[in-house]
Amino acid sequence: MAETDAALRSLAHNVRAARTRAGLSLDELGRRAQVSKGALVGLEKAQGNPNFATLVRLADTLGVSVSALTEGASEGRVRVVTADTVAPLWTGALGSEARIMLTTSGSAPVEIWRWRLEPEEEYPSHPHQAGVVETVSVTAGRMVLVVDGTGHAVEAGQTATFDGDVPHAYRGAGTGTCHLIMTVHLPPPPVSAT
Repeated sequence: MAETDAALRSLAHNVRAARTRAGLSLDELGRRAQVSKGALVGLEKAQGNPNFATLVRLADTLGVSVSALTEGASEGRVRVVTADTVAPLWTGALGSEARIMLTTSGSAPVEIWRWRLEPEEEYPSHPHQAGVVETVSVTAGRMVLVVDGTGHAVEAGQTATFDGDVPHAYRGAGTGTCHLIMTVHLPPPPVSAT
């Protein structure tokens, strides 16, 4: 329970800080991200339990990575993350899950995700902001990557990449569990004219 409370406090702090940096009111952030003002107020007070889709919409609207909203303070120069220490941000009814392992720093950060997809279980994603590129590398099993309504089979040892600004989905295929590493390449923030 203490870990959950600490994670909610980090999330609350990070959302409030990103919203302030972006110069957005709660009303404006809610409108742009399609999240109710009440949910945002609760989130910034470290209350509630936002789902994965809400976190993605907030991150896209604020121009930051999902992990920038969920991670605590940096721990030093080298960061080693063990999958078992990271809670899944999405779990499916059939046992599938997605864990964000970390996000690289720099002007164009990259999110690193570990996914496990059970056969026929699907996670649909809304379009991301322009400039987001996703790469999916299947390490075991098979999946179907659906991009803008078209399915693409991706098997162990194969990697696919696509622009994430269209509707897309990840679906387990075959008879066994599909394991994959996904990277989400985020565009650099816009340069402000000052």
